[in-house]
Amino acid sequence: MRRLALWLTCIALVSTALPVRAEPLKVVASFSIVGDFVRNVGGSSVDVATLVGPGSDAHVYSPSPRDAKTVADAKLIVVNGLGFEGWLPRLVQSSGSKAIIVTATEGIAPLRSGSAADPHAWQSVGNTKVYVANIRDALSAADPANAGQYRANADAYLAKLDALEREVREAIAKLPPARRKVIATHNAFAYFAAAYGIEFIAPLGVSTESEPSARDVARIISQVRQARIPAVFLENFTDPRLMQRISAETGAKVGGTLYSDSLTGEKGDAPTYIDMVRHNIRALTRALGE
Repeated sequence: MRRLALWLTCIALVSTALPVRAEPLKVVASFSIVGDFVRNVGGSSVDVATLVGPGSDAHVYSPSPRDAKTVADAKLIVVNGLGFEGWLPRLVQSSGSKAIIVTATEGIAPLRSGSAADPHAWQSVGNTKVYVANIRDALSAADPANAGQYRANADAYLAKLDALEREVREAIAKLPPARRKVIATHNAFAYFAAAYGIEFIAPLGVSTESEPSARDVARIISQVRQARIPAVFLENFTDPRLMQRISAETGAKVGGTLYSDSLTGEKGDAPTYIDMVRHNIRALTRALGE
């Protein structure tokens, strides 16, 4: 009995000496691109749920009852902001969530589309660094015990983003200035255009909910012809027939698919943000450099 008691005492002492691993911080990201940023900064210390998953359009998203449960369980909700998630406030209210809402675009000067802010700020890699810093600071404040890990993860990811931005600028610098013009399916690339000097002309508005009129299409066809725009691009969740018609009537090349508001699944062309930017710049330079 003495020996058993001694063993039990030893086991108790060892158990109390071992660190107890806390549960990962529960974070909800509004859509796939922000979710990728949170995973890169949070690493194994966060449990990330994404409301609008890969291949889905946040502009027209309709939350489900399961989303309300996910939001209710979260400690942090990371959103893009700038009007991108118009459906989110009602979801948070209906869920009864007490989570802290983090706006990842805080500190970014928005471009305007008419009277509204353009929400697609992640299309500039420079802006993405602001997203990452905001997410790092929010995770550190919510989970101080792992703040050092969040800083280290963010630093490593920011270094990758620095390299990515150099790739983008070097690739575009090789294009003849007169050919840096494209037609894209909707106006999601204004930040990319402002940062890197490629002109995007879109037959639709900022939101993929809008549909072009016959007059809009005729105007775009006329503009493509007059400006000798060399390429038109599809996007991953818009009707390709519009771009195909513009291409057929103008002779502009269909340059492939650009990813704007969503990542793809693991087996797709753009399972991460860095993959998305690299895919887009390859597609652009391939079409415009010919």
